[in-house]
Amino acid sequence: MQAIILAAGMGRRLGEYTKDNTKCMVPVNGVRLIDRLLGQLGKQGLQRIIIVVGYKGKELQQYVSAHHSTLPIEFYENPIYYKTNNIYSLSIVKEKLQEDDTLLIESDLIFSDRLIPMIVENSNPNLALVAKYETWMDGTMVRLDEEQNIVNFISKDAFDYNDVDSYYKTVNIYKLSQQFSQQKYVPFLDAYTKAVGTNEYYENVLRILSLLNGHDMKALPIGNEKWYEIDDKQDLDIAEALFADEKDIIRKYYGRYGGFWRFPQMLDFCYLVNPYFPSRRMKDELRANFDTLLTEYPSGMKVNTLIASKCFGVSEPYIVPGNGAAELIKILMEDSQGKTGFVRPTFEEYPNRFNKEQQVTFVPQNEDYRYTADDLMAFFADMGISQLMVINPDNPSGNFIPKADVLRLAQWCEAKGIRLVVDESFVDFSVDYATNSLLSDEILETYPHMAVMKSISKSYGVPGLRLGVLASADKELIARIKKEVSIWNLNSFAEFFMQIYNKYEKDYQRACQKFIDERQRFEASLRTIPFLRVMPSQANYFLCEVLPPYTASEIVISMLKKHNILTRDCSGKPGLNPDKQYMRIAVRNTEDNTRLVEGLKN
Repeated sequence: MQAIILAAGMGRRLGEYTKDNTKCMVPVNGVRLIDRLLGQLGKQGLQRIIIVVGYKGKELQQYVSAHHSTLPIEFYENPIYYKTNNIYSLSIVKEKLQEDDTLLIESDLIFSDRLIPMIVENSNPNLALVAKYETWMDGTMVRLDEEQNIVNFISKDAFDYNDVDSYYKTVNIYKLSQQFSQQKYVPFLDAYTKAVGTNEYYENVLRILSLLNGHDMKALPIGNEKWYEIDDKQDLDIAEALFADEKDIIRKYYGRYGGFWRFPQMLDFCYLVNPYFPSRRMKDELRANFDTLLTEYPSGMKVNTLIASKCFGVSEPYIVPGNGAAELIKILMEDSQGKTGFVRPTFEEYPNRFNKEQQVTFVPQNEDYRYTADDLMAFFADMGISQLMVINPDNPSGNFIPKADVLRLAQWCEAKGIRLVVDESFVDFSVDYATNSLLSDEILETYPHMAVMKSISKSYGVPGLRLGVLASADKELIARIKKEVSIWNLNSFAEFFMQIYNKYEKDYQRACQKFIDERQRFEASLRTIPFLRVMPSQANYFLCEVLPPYTASEIVISMLKKHNILTRDCSGKPGLNPDKQYMRIAVRNTEDNTRLVEGLKN
């Protein structure tokens, strides 16, 4: 068996990364793509490895010859790489293609070490590695029959988003038998290039052959094996996270702060949202209005304040909607004067946006990080603070102060002239969720020194909309914040969500109750894991102490590499015991939670 690597392309979309090198010379985590690929092929005992070069071909040839001299490598040049595509590169070596069984591989791939043995050891003579379609994938798609025959190659022009459930993406690793190349592929390759030209793709020939009902080419789905095709800077960034070394893997994932939907089949247990809302009916209404929402301007602050008022039951002068709570947090903390009291461990966005010299921190002195309103009043009584920041339920501890006690704390703050900021982003996950919110005119007017923050991403399950609200009867505060935000700070999808939400309130109530039931079941399952001490929570996550012999980072890395599940290592978070290890585990739906527990058991 031999291998043919197509490496003639210019890689324009990689910008400065391919200014002086071809794509396969780009390093991923310090290892060039060509080095990784030749290392994988070198283990197969191949008769020869043919590399078709083009752009920066001499440099590539010199590098490979110097670094892989023990491999039987031959080079062939595509001199018109700048005006042809991969079908021409393959046609250059068509005679070689017919001399042996061949692995045909694109050079811009990075993939698991298991993929080459997987295709080599499979008994089918003509085989394509394929992956179930996901949104990040681009290029050649195929359809399979029940026997894994490729029955159609889907061109870009024929791609239909209504059919994506039946699509597989070719991984661009093929096995072609000598007989197939001689009798079918090369004759059709000649005819196709003569009729259509050389600025085409070699997969088009396979597509024509698939239409002849010969079932020559079978597919081998790769399941959860990792791979990525690197066409641009974003692809390179994702590939570096997917294939990071253990010492870098956590940093490369956590530093993204989201966007994990780009990662194939990953389960994100850092993701703190309601898995049961929006309901299907609400999503259908959003979809039905997609074209309008995408192509029309959103309303300005005045109209969006009115809609937020209607949606959350708070008078217009008392509420301001934000582009996520993060926008409002930044402005609120910059507006704050004097000392501010914080409880730690907590959501660090608040203290990060505030002068460190003016921070007064309370840390609960118990192993579960529980605290009450009375604890806060006793600690901050003589601290001279002008503002107190409380997240309820708190993040990551899940500690919850009952509503009656929060109102006692609010009364205490009123008497002392302290602004109380309560972030209730997770309150709808608490037991008695329907009555725990502070968003009402009556409460806000009773405690005008209080401001209530709410991220709509969390309990409403719509983080992609970027929506949050801040409410207070301190109309001057609300007016100042409205002046600080952009007139078009909300997008049309977030505006429309608030506009239609009230029609789906019963669905939301059912979703919250369903969540509470699943959290209880999930907690019981987590408590069966011997190396986790699970702390009680009224939020949609659990803070867990990791017990010896494991560390939190070991578990995070193992779960990511073996099960493609991302969890949060909280060790080192301010306020947590530095001598212990901690994880925060989100609550998802039953299927996902069960998969996590099984992964931990393994």
